[in-house]
Amino acid sequence: MKAAVITSFDQPPGYGDFAEPVGQGRGEVRVDVLAAALHHLTMAKATGNHYSATVAPPLVPGVDGVGRDADGKLRYFVLDDTPFGSLAERTVVDPQRSLVLPRDCDPVAIAAAMNPAMAAWLALRCRVPFKKKQEVLVLGATGSAGAMAVQIARLLGASRIIASGRDEQRLGKLSTLGATDVVALDDPRLGELARGVDVVLDFVWGEIGARAMDRVVRSRADRSQLLIWIEVGSMAGASAPIPADILRAARLQIVGSGMGSVPGRDIVKELPALVKEIARGTLRIDAQALPLREVERAWREAERSSERIVVTP
Repeated sequence: MKAAVITSFDQPPGYGDFAEPVGQGRGEVRVDVLAAALHHLTMAKATGNHYSATVAPPLVPGVDGVGRDADGKLRYFVLDDTPFGSLAERTVVDPQRSLVLPRDCDPVAIAAAMNPAMAAWLALRCRVPFKKKQEVLVLGATGSAGAMAVQIARLLGASRIIASGRDEQRLGKLSTLGATDVVALDDPRLGELARGVDVVLDFVWGEIGARAMDRVVRSRADRSQLLIWIEVGSMAGASAPIPADILRAARLQIVGSGMGSVPGRDIVKELPALVKEIARGTLRIDAQALPLREVERAWREAERSSERIVVTP
């Protein structure tokens, strides 16, 4: 079959032939892949730099997608760490890690939106006891996952959503997605604006995230008010130099949200409601579809495009 093939973690994938996918005898079903997105998780695993990457090349990258099974059903699926990823004509999926989709849904829209939407959806639904009317700060709101987080916070009933990012052009558009306030990541006003937030969705981490945490904690209106800082991404660095006194200066809890911290059964449980909102058009994301044979171009575009690149075998 044709696929995007990783022969070395030092090189992007190329278009070529790969062995037909084989299941592990656990009831997997083969699907014809219709759409698979090039998001940060897929690209990080393709370089071997993600903590969940355990399979060595040669391999087909891709951790999720939309496919059609032998019965004609559309499925959104999430893959285990496997050499048979979703950037191929076919793959095998565990039915317990897939969801049957409405027949009239757009495979490209589902593939584009699910991964970035899951980040904030799982964080607010599974990692914290989020309640309506709470205030949310989104750090890194100008990325695809961050912009989706703004929409999800609005959907789940946040009373105030502060969006912070580095791309001023994209930042200015977030008010149309539900942000009540926008502020640059390096703006000293960040702490004052976020002095009463209940939850922070941090897609940044690193030194930039640590500085933001310092500003927010030292500006707290009420330091006894619980502040839950959810580390969701690390676009600015894998390590954050957090001063010890920050942890003592306020009622601060730092938690992570991702594969491992949210059990697989909980992820699957949350998927139907999330798919419903994406199919309904409640959650929006700009997407561009490119054919599998142009995967090298797609890979380059994904690294610089403001749109979510989706590969269509």
